[in-house]
Amino acid sequence: MPYNNEYRGGRVAKRRAPQRDRDNDRPRNNKRPERNNDKQIDKQTVAPLGDFVIGRHPAVEALKSTEQTINKVWLQDGIHSDAISEVLALAKERGLVVQNAPKSKLDELSDGQNHQGVVLSIAAFEYAELDDLFAKAAAKDEAPFFLILDSIEDPHNLGSIMRTADAAGAHGIIIPKRRAVQLTATVAKTSTGAIEHVPVVRVTNLVNTVKELKERGLWIFGTDMNGTDYRRWDATGPVALIIGNEGRGVAPLLKQNVDEMLTIPMIGHVQSLNASVAASLLIYQGFNSRHKL
Repeated sequence: MPYNNEYRGGRVAKRRAPQRDRDNDRPRNNKRPERNNDKQIDKQTVAPLGDFVIGRHPAVEALKSTEQTINKVWLQDGIHSDAISEVLALAKERGLVVQNAPKSKLDELSDGQNHQGVVLSIAAFEYAELDDLFAKAAAKDEAPFFLILDSIEDPHNLGSIMRTADAAGAHGIIIPKRRAVQLTATVAKTSTGAIEHVPVVRVTNLVNTVKELKERGLWIFGTDMNGTDYRRWDATGPVALIIGNEGRGVAPLLKQNVDEMLTIPMIGHVQSLNASVAASLLIYQGFNSRHKL
C-alpha cells in the first residue's frame, strides 16, 4: 500500500511546533514599512517572534483554548463578518492587543497563505509529554487510543490526521523530533483548530517509545501491504496505531515491534492512498470497534 505523497503504514505521534524566526522590525530590501491608516507601523506594533495561527476558524479555536498563549491579534483593514466579530469578542475577553493592518502585512505574516483577514501571533506550539496522553484517556475513563506518525513529511497530512484524530476521539499523537514535519502554522490551519485539542508528543526514538508503550499495556498496530484486513481490526482496549511515511511506509525496525499489521484492500487501478486518507480509514475503524452501534 505504498503512497506517493501517499501512504503505506506507520505509527502515530503527537504535537507542538518550533518557533519561527522572523525579524519584522527591519524592512526588507530597503523598502519603506507598510502604512496603516497613514500611520507607520513601528516596532511596537510588529508581531513578536513566535508562530502564527492563520484563518478565521483556527483563530477562534485558538482564542477559546485556555492552553494557547497569544501575543497579538492581526485583523485586515475593512474586513467585517460574524466570524471577525467573534474573534474581536474573544480577543477583548482575554484582554489581547488587536492590530488592524493592510492585507499586504497579513500576507507577509502568513507567507501568502489564505488568512481570511485574521492572523494570530502566538507563542510556539507546546508539545505534550507521553504521560499527558495517558492522563487524557484516564480523564475520559477510556482505554488509550494513540496515533504514532512515522516520519510524516507533509504538513497538510499532519493537519488532516489531527483533524480526524480529534473527530474520532483519539487521545494523542506521537511524532519523531527529526526527519518529520513538526507543528507549524500550516499544520494548525489544516487542522482547522484540532491542534488545540489533540496533544502531540515529540520523541527522540520511536522504537524505544513503542517498547515503552508495550510495557505500559498497549497493543501496537502498524500498516503494510501485507496484513490483516483493517475491517477486522478490533481496537477495543489500549492501542496505538502507526501511520508510516508517505513514500517509505513504516520503518523496518518499527515493524519488528508491531503486534499486528493491518492492510487496506484496494481493487481499483490506483494501488495507493494519500497518507491522511488511509489514516482516516484506520482511525475510524478504531472508532467503530470502540463505539458500537
